[in-house]
Amino acid sequence: MKKPYVYLVGAGPGDEDLITLKGLRCIEKAEVILYDKLANPNLLKYKQPTAEIIDVGKAPDHHQYSQEEINRLLVSKAKEGKVVTRLKGGDPFVFGRGGEEALALYEENISFEVVPGITSAIAVPTYGGIPVTHRNVSTSFHVITGHEDPTKEVATVNYEALAKLAGTLIFLMGVSHLKEITEKLMHHGKDENTPAALIHRGTTARQRTVTGTLENIVEVARNNNIKSPSIIMIGEVINLRPQLNWLQQLPLQGKRILVTRTRQQASDLSKRLKELGAEVIEFPTIQIEAPKDFTEIDAKLNHLKETQHIIFTSVNGVQAFFQRLKALKIDIRAIGEAKIYAIGSATKEALEEKGILVDRIPEAYTAEGILEAVKDIIKEGDRVLLPRADIARKALSEGLSVMGAVVEEIDIYRTTIPTYSREDLLEILEIPVDYITFTSSSTVRNFIEILGEENKHLIESSKLAVIGPITGQTAKDLGLEVNIEAEKYTIEGLVKSIREGSDLEGF
Repeated sequence: MKKPYVYLVGAGPGDEDLITLKGLRCIEKAEVILYDKLANPNLLKYKQPTAEIIDVGKAPDHHQYSQEEINRLLVSKAKEGKVVTRLKGGDPFVFGRGGEEALALYEENISFEVVPGITSAIAVPTYGGIPVTHRNVSTSFHVITGHEDPTKEVATVNYEALAKLAGTLIFLMGVSHLKEITEKLMHHGKDENTPAALIHRGTTARQRTVTGTLENIVEVARNNNIKSPSIIMIGEVINLRPQLNWLQQLPLQGKRILVTRTRQQASDLSKRLKELGAEVIEFPTIQIEAPKDFTEIDAKLNHLKETQHIIFTSVNGVQAFFQRLKALKIDIRAIGEAKIYAIGSATKEALEEKGILVDRIPEAYTAEGILEAVKDIIKEGDRVLLPRADIARKALSEGLSVMGAVVEEIDIYRTTIPTYSREDLLEILEIPVDYITFTSSSTVRNFIEILGEENKHLIESSKLAVIGPITGQTAKDLGLEVNIEAEKYTIEGLVKSIREGSDLEGF
């Protein structure tokens, strides 16, 4: 049996991009992952397909697992000879009880490694536009627990000493004790006019920041319904927020956007949306798989030299086509003098990466656009190869046949529904989603199949953004309202339209 090994990994404060590279590698190699409520669940997309996932999350009003049970679970899973990653919000050793977990492993002679995470004590104020230190304002900062162990006989937080400090005070997990904290500081001489701030769910789309003074921050928090998880800040650096509040300047800040593309393709769209400030939830409703039988496909690929035209209608088609050529050991030169067409710029770029120059792309990135683009090139009797999905529309092949072309369709890949449960999607939709993006008709159809007709009311407040008219029509046929349709049928065009639509919301 393999030697047990445990990684105690800090996942950062909420924004999934704030995890360290080392932390990400620990997720990728783990055979078992124990994660808590403050770790962004999007990080689990980097896990191995066979990894065991255990939610040990503890909420303020409900402990799914006690700390002792988590310790025992870490030990038992490690003793099975598994590589275990314990994914914790923030940093494991900053009020994260990582030390307790490490000691439990040490006592059982289990090897472990601690991977630091970006602590919310620094990251959350930064996302709130507040530096924890600033020259001539605050030369120190102090991180204090706002929730001491209730079993301790004597409290160890020295409010008398804290009240005398000129630096920034940062209380973690202290919202439920806010009144007590502020009163004790003022009792020990802290000026009641000292600036104070609360930052709720920092670094996420649901981040909210409220400011006031030590005297009125309790009332401000109550009026704005600020609850856990939030951090408390006290100090003069808060006055810098109007000038340094960079996050609020991002056009999609505060927006939660659901991306339904395949796992492999979601990254480009997600990255662009995140750069504009959005919180992205990836829930692929399609996955790309190889055909079950290659017999007919291989027969057609072995006669490539007889083909005058090849039309690629997706990046997936390009990838699958060249993967099969490689598997069959067919030289790329077998394409000969065949003219190559791509449905759009992304497909064109995918072909160029293979060293293939595209002869023509249509103005409109649709089957109808391709037919318009090739009508003066393809002659009667020409052989046209269409490597595409098994569920692709027939408009292109039918239009080519009307031109007199001999059409050879190749279902070079299959589009299937991932093995997600309806409960997974319903859990995501418990928190309102501002936008849901669809990049193909199959993403829409599969989304509704997973969601269920009876649950369509859960997306009534969400705006639907589609990549083009074909996808939009599919959504309408399924009884959905399309709010945004990209003018240019590309990922870049879709992001641009979402951004512009978001700008209009304020008018």
